[in-house]
Amino acid sequence: MKSVILIVLFVYVGIGLYLYVQQRSLIYLPPPLTPSVLPFKMFVNESVEINVSVLNEHNQKAIIYFGGNAENVDYNAESFIELFPDHAIYLVKYRGYGGSAGKPTEQGLYSDALYIYDELSSDYKEISIIGRSLGSAVATYLAANRQTSKLVLITPFDSIQSVAQSLYPIYPMSVLLKDKHDSYSRVSMIAAKTLVIAAEHDQAIGMSHTQRLVDEFSSEILFEVIEDADHNNISNFPHYNKIISGFL
Repeated sequence: MKSVILIVLFVYVGIGLYLYVQQRSLIYLPPPLTPSVLPFKMFVNESVEINVSVLNEHNQKAIIYFGGNAENVDYNAESFIELFPDHAIYLVKYRGYGGSAGKPTEQGLYSDALYIYDELSSDYKEISIIGRSLGSAVATYLAANRQTSKLVLITPFDSIQSVAQSLYPIYPMSVLLKDKHDSYSRVSMIAAKTLVIAAEHDQAIGMSHTQRLVDEFSSEILFEVIEDADHNNISNFPHYNKIISGFL
């Protein structure tokens, strides 16, 4: 019996240690670096170069887009130009993603988001923010700390800690996690009109995590669920495109 307990304890500690050491490689999954013909700007924040693709730069309104953890944001260029013809569009490549320097961390991503917004704020009469999946946490942080025209959150979650706790209920994620991405604690500070879009069959973010976030908003919010969509294909649905373009 003692040997069985020792084996179980060894496995438990081993998996916990793996999750702790590898956590950022599980949260942040930079896509392979691919050549891009899109215009871009380099924003230098804290001596780190952040690569941002730029579309329709000379419009009077702007959108800053923060993508998912494994998303090549440049792949949105064609659809975004069609959906948002009246906006300049800034596709942010996180630290360590798509030609940006550094390594991604929660505080690094948030600091870069604030810096990019501040650099652009004098150039546009209004700035809206879109965040998808992991990017919803960055977008929520930015909207809670800067004046935002409109906010769009696609397949968002309440916190990484909450999602991870659901996946690994026997581990104390409040202790293990370095990057908690706690959007839930910030949404009450958001004044912008907000659109939240969820996928009916989201295999990555359980609907309970999205609903908990939605319920915490104090500002005006529109909540839409795309039927039959999952976490990865939600943007392929015509209803999704209609909702998001109409909102912005």
